[in-house]
Amino acid sequence: MIDLKVLIVDNVHESVIEMLRSADVEVDYQPDIDRKNIKSRLSSYDVMVIRSKTRVDAELLQNKGKLKLVVRAGSGIENMDKAAFKAAGVDLQNTPEGNMDAVAEHSMGMILSLLHHIHRAHWQIRSLQFLREENRGVELMNKTVGIIGYGWMGRALARRLKSFGCRVLAYDKYLSNYGDDYAQESSLEKIQSEADILSIHLPLTTETEKMVDDSFIVGFAKPFYLINTSRGEIVNTEHLIEALENGKIKGAALDVFENERFDNLNSTEKKQIEHLSHHENVILTPHIAGWTHESNEKINVAVVQRIKDYFSIAK
Repeated sequence: MIDLKVLIVDNVHESVIEMLRSADVEVDYQPDIDRKNIKSRLSSYDVMVIRSKTRVDAELLQNKGKLKLVVRAGSGIENMDKAAFKAAGVDLQNTPEGNMDAVAEHSMGMILSLLHHIHRAHWQIRSLQFLREENRGVELMNKTVGIIGYGWMGRALARRLKSFGCRVLAYDKYLSNYGDDYAQESSLEKIQSEADILSIHLPLTTETEKMVDDSFIVGFAKPFYLINTSRGEIVNTEHLIEALENGKIKGAALDVFENERFDNLNSTEKKQIEHLSHHENVILTPHIAGWTHESNEKINVAVVQRIKDYFSIAK
């Protein structure tokens, strides 16, 4: 066994343990460990694997010892103190490819359900309402879909949209020459001018927080459908509700919310969720777009590959 120790401090699919051990890596799986114990034990490990429970900041990295790498099993790293990582000389990597297929499929399901009124018709049938004309759908073929954020998730969605006969416009501020067989490289203004559907695939940063607000929505030339499977804080919920009311947004599908601790919503947040849930052209799911049985294992494969690549492990 090589002299490499990995501490896993969150619940992950346990297949990662055998994957790492097969690469001769020593694994300490501690999904219930608290912050105090992480801090006291961290110096003994070369790698720490996290999900979303643990915020890694300067205080935690004070006792980094021989720690060289932190791997996020998943995509979001907004709760990581990147400046602290840089100061401590510790690398931070995420694994968005692990659940890109799950997110893309969920996004497709949301789009199709909105356009064909599948969710609404389901509940009507359960109430013994048989309404055909009222649920006449809209076809996805030949629609223009804007994708903001053309990383792993955005690309995976574009591949699926292309097979449905869509024209896909992609905008990513941090990439260049990223147009491909599935999406045309575009400006944000072009998306606002031409899109029938908008899908958000951005990380949460100070720049993207509440990016989708009233002025952003008003900038669209025609009413559109909004899909958000990235981070809830990117969309201003109050402004979204107003746009649904005035018809600027034809329908919305949200897998993420500004506050996802539903047992700790304030009165305004509760009213917003209730308001959204009463809209027949709104679909709400509890942050499950990337949450599949398959993505559990795919994320582990990506985690192990990050560690092997970083330490140049041949197995």
